[in-house]
Amino acid sequence: MSRPTYSAISSYSRVRLLHLLQERPQRTVAELCDATSLHANTVREHLQRLIDGGYVVAETEHRTTRGRPRVLYSAASAGVSPVAVRKAREAAARGDLMRRIMPWTDAADTALSTDAVHQLDALTDDLGDAGFDPLVDEGALTVDLTPCPHAESDPAARELLCQVHLGLMAGVLAQAGGPLRVEGMAPSCDPAHCVVRLAR
Repeated sequence: MSRPTYSAISSYSRVRLLHLLQERPQRTVAELCDATSLHANTVREHLQRLIDGGYVVAETEHRTTRGRPRVLYSAASAGVSPVAVRKAREAAARGDLMRRIMPWTDAADTALSTDAVHQLDALTDDLGDAGFDPLVDEGALTVDLTPCPHAESDPAARELLCQVHLGLMAGVLAQAGGPLRVEGMAPSCDPAHCVVRLAR
């Protein structure tokens, strides 16, 4: 079975939907339609792709009154995505195998816990699926994504893409479980230069 790729966010409409869900979780299809002017069927299709990729979770509303319960959608960082948890577990297993086969790749001198190392495994895998070639510095707790494939995007779109990617990275770390979190992007006047700072 092949792993789902970041094609789940290759559509700018899906990026916009993710941004809305990162800003405020537990939104309905109707709310997302109003916010994006997309047809309900299009929104549902995009949401399903995001759920399949492990970036969005859906839950049925608990109602105390009559009426059909609504389905509420949130970014995976606001809930538990079984897909994202499975992807993180598989990435950790691959990372452990690589460290056993090639022990020189194990940066044991960074004093990172096993949970933190597994978080970085999940993050590296997810970014690799996105088309990035991440360079992780476990000592400095940075992830260099240079060159950024979105550097040539319209500046307004690039800002939204950066926010969504940071949110996705935060979600991957949260779903993997461990002490690491996204602190932010290192300042740079060059949009092609992208380094993300992590913190314990």
